[in-house]
Amino acid sequence: MASVQSVLAAALRPVNAPPAVLAWLVPIASIVVGLLAFGVFVALLGRNPLEVYATIFEGGFASAFSWNNTLLRAAPLILTGLAVAIPAQAGLVVIGGEGALALGALAAAAVAVPLAPSLGAGALVAGAVAGAAAGGLWFALTGYFRAYRGLNETISSLLLSYIAIAVFNHLVEGPLRDPASLNKPSTLPLPDAAMIGQIPWLDVHWGLAIGLVACLIAQLALSRSTQGFALRVAGGNPRAAMLVGLPVGALIVAACALGGAAAGLAGAIEVMAVHSAASASVLAGYGTTGILVAFMARQQPLAIVPVAILMGGIAAAGSLLQRRLDLPDATTLVLQGLLFVSILAGEAFMPKERR
Repeated sequence: MASVQSVLAAALRPVNAPPAVLAWLVPIASIVVGLLAFGVFVALLGRNPLEVYATIFEGGFASAFSWNNTLLRAAPLILTGLAVAIPAQAGLVVIGGEGALALGALAAAAVAVPLAPSLGAGALVAGAVAGAAAGGLWFALTGYFRAYRGLNETISSLLLSYIAIAVFNHLVEGPLRDPASLNKPSTLPLPDAAMIGQIPWLDVHWGLAIGLVACLIAQLALSRSTQGFALRVAGGNPRAAMLVGLPVGALIVAACALGGAAAGLAGAIEVMAVHSAASASVLAGYGTTGILVAFMARQQPLAIVPVAILMGGIAAAGSLLQRRLDLPDATTLVLQGLLFVSILAGEAFMPKERR
């Protein structure tokens, strides 16, 4: 009988493994193709593509002010990118990050506000834990349905996201609504003691640092720990994983729960660092853009950081495009969409790994 080591090695060894150069060349080429396609799009609108590119760079990266805006938008994208990347290690495509983010924001607001008078800054920790727990439990449902009921995780996570957003809107506009919020329904505002402060030299909230630490921990856990190794075995070859006695179902649920916790934490940070309350403003599409971030980073936690900064810069440039070139603010969404499509198309040129 084959040894455990040989079975696990075979499970993780792909057939026709792509060379390291190809593994990064294809995503880079895909980004270039997406940028060229966007250039054609703006040319059809009667704009100079080079001028548009220059404006995007100026709005996202050319000054300290633009960098602050970029990092402010990158902070939640780092965590929502992790929400996709962690389940991907188990071979799952989970795309319901927006719903987990919404529940995380709601839980943080519901917990931090009443605890702030007695706990002060301790309400920060309570709100963050509540947000991560809410997102983790919601994503765990996707893992359970996939592992024990055979339901496709992509479909179930998307449907659960719609439900979560509906619950968010109902509670924010109903039972949890602040009576003082008139045209823009929101929960009661958090006091200053329950708000996350800013990194002094960056003028960006500490949520950015939390995201960076989360990516580092995820990278180390996935590459250096026994649990990370087991997760990659379960994702690479479930049959081999079951052959050596790994709890594949539990690993799938755990991977989804950790991903959901990252998205829920992103929602909690948005409430406790940016908006001070749960409202529709929290649902800015970070969960959806996190899918793009994770795919562009090839589901590698550390690679998520620069990709999230790139996407944050593109988003930050939207208002400048509108003011200077009279282009709709949603123009940046077109660019993000074209990049997403080109990245997906580029996967067709990668040698397939054995599952």
